Amino acid sequence: MKTKFFLNHECVSLENEALKLLITQSIGPRILWLGFKGGENLFAELPDFVTELPTGGEFHFYGGHRLWVAPESFDTTYIPDDSPVDISPRENGVQLTKPVEPQTGLQKSLDIRLTGDTQVVITHEITNHRLQPVTCAPWAITQFKTGGLAILPQAKSDAGVLPNRSLALWSYTDMSNRNVQWGKEYILVSAQMESPFKVGFSNPRGWLAYWLNGTLFVKHAQYDSVAEYYDFGSSSECYCNDQFLELETLAPITSIASNETVSHIETWDLYNDIDCPRDENEIHALVEMLDLE
Repeated sequence: MKTKFFLNHECVSLENEALKLLITQSIGPRILWLGFKGGENLFAELPDFVTELPTGGEFHFYGGHRLWVAPESFDTTYIPDDSPVDISPRENGVQLTKPVEPQTGLQKSLDIRLTGDTQVVITHEITNHRLQPVTCAPWAITQFKTGGLAILPQAKSDAGVLPNRSLALWSYTDMSNRNVQWGKEYILVSAQMESPFKVGFSNPRGWLAYWLNGTLFVKHAQYDSVAEYYDFGSSSECYCNDQFLELETLAPITSIASNETVSHIETWDLYNDIDCPRDENEIHALVEMLDLE
């Protein structure tokens, strides 16, 4: 495994002929860099971005990709990941394992594999080391640089006279924000926000996308139509402020027994030389070209 320093963190470089990832050893589990070789980092770089916690101390965001625990709570979600993690090689990838969190009794790990020329598969795992069961859900969050466009697909099923979708909106979400297009089959979020914005939704189509400077990032996660999800049934969420945009997927609500593990898998596909879609017609053409549902 090649090592290098990025943003003052010791990282392992995971590469093939097309893609490069930088996975940090000194904090985490975190992926800090993703992009085409010779290209730019798609991920937000936030070495100094912190949130003051009401419980005391700070949470450092750093940027990149992380694993959180839902539901969102200062006591269980915002556990600092400022310490080194164990990294071990796997076939075409690596496994990152964080020490057990003394505050929660949970242990987080990421299994990261390059499974194709431009594809990455990440298995997010949470293990319960407490004596009692813990009810929660793995929550996979990817932070991108601003300036791009998020594509959030909505349900297409015909429910007749009944509704076929719902949205979760946060208290700070302004539905009149000019950077958001509320379409028939897609919500488009232009990452040029001056104030925070967030939306969540059930996502039977199973994918989210972000376009930035000619590269399209698509993440896939399985949707369980009979399971329960946090945040009013949201399996997918998008958050944006003036520093970054996040694409988020959540696993179903799960009771993890003592010494048991729950996992949540995302598949990432990257596409180069893609024009930014301007409306739903162009998104329909892009979805058809890439064989997305």
